[in-house]
Amino acid sequence: MKRRQFLQASAGTAAIGLLGGCTQLIAQAESPPDLFRLTPKSTFGDDLTPVSWQLVIDQPYAEAAINSQRIALMHSPIQVEYYARANWSDRAPDMVQGLIVESFENSGMIQSVGRQSAGLRSNFILLPEVREFQAEYFDGALPTAHVRVNVKLILMPDRAIIANESFEAEMPALANNMDAIVKAFDEALGKVLKNLVRWTLTVGDVYISSS
Repeated sequence: MKRRQFLQASAGTAAIGLLGGCTQLIAQAESPPDLFRLTPKSTFGDDLTPVSWQLVIDQPYAEAAINSQRIALMHSPIQVEYYARANWSDRAPDMVQGLIVESFENSGMIQSVGRQSAGLRSNFILLPEVREFQAEYFDGALPTAHVRVNVKLILMPDRAIIANESFEAEMPALANNMDAIVKAFDEALGKVLKNLVRWTLTVGDVYISSS
């Protein structure tokens, strides 16, 4: 009888220990990831010319590997992985769209700019495609943030493409930790945004002036 009671007590203790271990694992699994955000471009120099037309930024296209809140990394050109417990504050294409809008606003050179989802009427639509948005470990232990955005400038209401261009930047991270990696992303995207804004304002204004 005592032996049976001992076995039952041992089994109960083991079950409690196992349950405690499972609870700890679940708590770890449900621990939310750290969220990171990037910043819009805010300095453009003094050589930009104000324009009087309006622009809408369409929803950017991105392949499934990038169209995510997860921060992509690549150890080879053919495989995409993701950092553990680290996400963007929004899906990468949505974040880029918002930063494009803010960068145009920060330039102070355009009459009106907004997202396509707002249903605004405009002279042009800018259609971005995010083609590269990952940290690459191709050349060693430290990653390089690689950003490439292709854009098409579309005349409204004809919906005719009048120009397209690709903007690309790579920025090495100074350390292999998320703060350094996100800073490298921020600098690379900042270069892309600066050139994108300049190109759009110039091309759009040349077209309006010559029409």
